[in-house]
Amino acid sequence: MKIEFVEKDLNTVKADFELIFIEAKSRKQLNNYKDFFKLMNYKGEGVCLDSANKRLFVELKGLNYEDIRLAFFTAIKSLERLNIKSIKSQSVVGSCVVRSFACMAEGIGFANYEFNRYKSEKKPSTLERVLISKEEINAKKFSKEEALIGLNRGEILAKACHFTKDIVNEIPQIYTPLKMAEDAQDLAKIYKSITCKVYDEKFLEKEKMNAFLAVNRASAYPPRLIHLSYKGKNAKQKVVFVGKGLTYDSGGLSLKPADYMLTMKADKSGAAAAMGIIKAVVELNLELEVHCILGATENMIGGNAYKPDDVLISREGVSIEVRNTDAEGRLVLADCLSFAQDLKPDLLIDLATLTGACVVGLGEFTSGIMGNNENLKNEFYEVSKKSGEYACVLHFNPHLRELIKSKIADISNTSSSRYGGAITAGLFLDKFIREEYKDKWLHLDIAGPAYLEKAWCYHSYGASAAGVRMCVNFLIHLLRKNK
Repeated sequence: MKIEFVEKDLNTVKADFELIFIEAKSRKQLNNYKDFFKLMNYKGEGVCLDSANKRLFVELKGLNYEDIRLAFFTAIKSLERLNIKSIKSQSVVGSCVVRSFACMAEGIGFANYEFNRYKSEKKPSTLERVLISKEEINAKKFSKEEALIGLNRGEILAKACHFTKDIVNEIPQIYTPLKMAEDAQDLAKIYKSITCKVYDEKFLEKEKMNAFLAVNRASAYPPRLIHLSYKGKNAKQKVVFVGKGLTYDSGGLSLKPADYMLTMKADKSGAAAAMGIIKAVVELNLELEVHCILGATENMIGGNAYKPDDVLISREGVSIEVRNTDAEGRLVLADCLSFAQDLKPDLLIDLATLTGACVVGLGEFTSGIMGNNENLKNEFYEVSKKSGEYACVLHFNPHLRELIKSKIADISNTSSSRYGGAITAGLFLDKFIREEYKDKWLHLDIAGPAYLEKAWCYHSYGASAAGVRMCVNFLIHLLRKNK
């Protein structure tokens, strides 16, 4: 679907259907169509279709960015099954013109996503174009350049999210660690500015990534350590993302119950998000050096599976007592974070569907932000609010460190208490962060929003691409801040 900015007033733009937004505060548009609204008993809430005049009335709850995304998403979803090719709309601009147009494009893009690869009967939409007029709902003045920058950014972010969703939604019989490596290599073929290196199990053995290797031991598929890199023009900052890429997680010998095993194809969401991030970074031509380190493996069961009571020696030389083989993501990340720090990052961010405890604590829609640097965490949180993703800062508590102490090793992979599990998992990862990177590291637990078993807001069933928008928005923020 193509989104176009048109430098004309709305009434001079030709299209099959027109969107008219009803602002929740003023509802001033209600008077313009009062006879029709009286007939339809419409008071400005939700949507109202006027098929005779080819208009769709859509509630606009406010001018904040989420309201703009949701209004455009709702409009497109309401019309997608009609036999029409084009829609025209006024612009809707909040406090920032560029960000507002990005939100319009994101809302339209998200409405256009569906994972229907395995449906025998597909119902494609005929909608091809959305025309956005220079006419603004509140008569706010802006330049064509601002509008185009915003639309471009929004389309890039939406497509990066779709790319990520396709990876997460893909089924485990297809999506193995080898498939993830193949997708990363394909990304480097499409974007010549991306370099991709894929390392096999022999390399992991050479690097003494024993925690990573232990998780993979019972899988029929070999593990892969994937390194994607991009260096933008005039790049002065190096940002490294580390993604948990469990293409399937059975829990290992600490086997999950059957209903908990459903959706575990989504345990690769962190690695998928990292790939989506670097894709967006390249298309936006951000002046940064960006690396993605992805730990791709399965956690399965078998006679050679790693066991509770094992002690693993990680790449950092830290010994780990295994008390639960279902706490495997942190083992993979421990070795991947070690590898990532060798790149000497200015900022290190890991993304992982790490703990069910984060979902219990924050709900299904919110990611946890953790780390040692309070200012960095709070800065990331403030930016995340504008991105459309929900996040919450979870603070490290020194008393919780006591819960992951081991009597036979340097650290235990699970806590001795059922409480505070998201934070103790973050503290486990902190054990593998070197002193010089403690204040440069953020841990994002995306377990809640990464995969949705019910549609909500502008998210469809399945993967939500959690982490992509807030991380890309933070990178844009870093560039502005350091100009």
